[in-house]
Amino acid sequence: MYAILDIETTGGKYNEEGITEIAIYKFDGHKVVDQFISLVNPERDIQPFVVNLTGINNNMLRNAPKFYEVAKRIVEITDDCIVVAHNAQFDYRILCTEFRRLGFEYIRPTLCTVELAKDLIPDQPSYSLGKLVRSLGIPVTDRHRASGDAIATVKLFKMLLDKDTQKSIIQKSIKLTPKHQLEPKHLNILSDLPSVTGVYYIHNAEGDIIYIGKSNNIKKRINQHFTNSNRKSKKIQAAVHAVTYEATGSELVALLKESEEIKRVKPILNRALRRTTFTHALYSFKDENGYINLKIDVSDGRKKPITTFSNRESGKSFITKAVEEYSLCQKLTGLYKTKTSCFNYDIKACEGACIQKEPAESYNKRVEALITKNSYSNKNMVIIDRGRDIDEHSAILVENGVFRGIGFFNLNYQINNIEVLESIITPMQNNRDTQHIIQSYLRRNKRLKVILF
Repeated sequence: MYAILDIETTGGKYNEEGITEIAIYKFDGHKVVDQFISLVNPERDIQPFVVNLTGINNNMLRNAPKFYEVAKRIVEITDDCIVVAHNAQFDYRILCTEFRRLGFEYIRPTLCTVELAKDLIPDQPSYSLGKLVRSLGIPVTDRHRASGDAIATVKLFKMLLDKDTQKSIIQKSIKLTPKHQLEPKHLNILSDLPSVTGVYYIHNAEGDIIYIGKSNNIKKRINQHFTNSNRKSKKIQAAVHAVTYEATGSELVALLKESEEIKRVKPILNRALRRTTFTHALYSFKDENGYINLKIDVSDGRKKPITTFSNRESGKSFITKAVEEYSLCQKLTGLYKTKTSCFNYDIKACEGACIQKEPAESYNKRVEALITKNSYSNKNMVIIDRGRDIDEHSAILVENGVFRGIGFFNLNYQINNIEVLESIITPMQNNRDTQHIIQSYLRRNKRLKVILF
């Protein structure tokens, strides 16, 4: 659990500043679950430049509560939390100073979004909150007021969690959060999980990830792990200490993240070398008469496939539909073995490419249309799918036929501006697995929005 906060102060000499406004949003990694916002009477004058910056003046604070009146609420809302702030060293120092004046030692673990952003989103022109969120397309209102800046920090932190592919933030959280020191029962773990699409991470007592999975219903899938009696489930049941998750909204994003993170993290209870999820592929070649032939064959890493399939039956089903949709020849697609005309020609459903009656040029145009539609080779495109919230979408970026990564956006200009788009995208590896996942998903979800650029 995180307490994401922002503090406005009077300004002045080091350690003599007073708090004029504080905003705290309790964030569980997915949504805000509690909040506290208040002006504070600092019992000292505000520096003129601060008045100009924030708009908060001495008159506004005359009837505001003093710090000792809000101190208990601050302690309660940040209890068992990691304090997160943009330039956390400053905000945490101010908070500790105010509590010290009351004779109370305030101690919380902290995370700084400036440091995290420099590590996870490198090469930004500026890491000041205003300029950084603007460059990432994150909307911000009430700049230099505690609530506006704290909300912007919540949105920034959510993006940083997405980009933290090593899951170091979450693993640190599990180690530091006191309530996780006692092993929770399975029912307690389940009660905190949602029935959403995403990727889940099963941790041991040290916070280490021991298993990664993907599901369209995370709560249901974890319940299956806890109730099944197979060998893997029993190992999970014995070792589980906490379950974290990353909602994706999109099944495609979940599939891609699961594939990438199992390869990188190599959790002890996932198979170390997962067998490839596709065994067959669609290949093309030109015969001696100049006709493009299609063939479903065992997947060969030395050859470049048009698309891939989980098994031969899936490939055969695909090519059967393609023959009908594109009026292709059964013989030239490997569905009908013959030395003469194919069956479809006999019933006048084939134009005669099998016996060179149809010119190769006109036949090949239809084959090329099939290849273009089912291969994203050399394409620049963004696949738009569901997001985690009703007003959010996911974006899967492919540049020159190479899968670059995934991100989430709320505003259309974030994907129409290529610089902003590349900033919000979390880079991921391009490999045969990702190509298969994307192509297979596009085949199954024909209504997906795809933007070519």
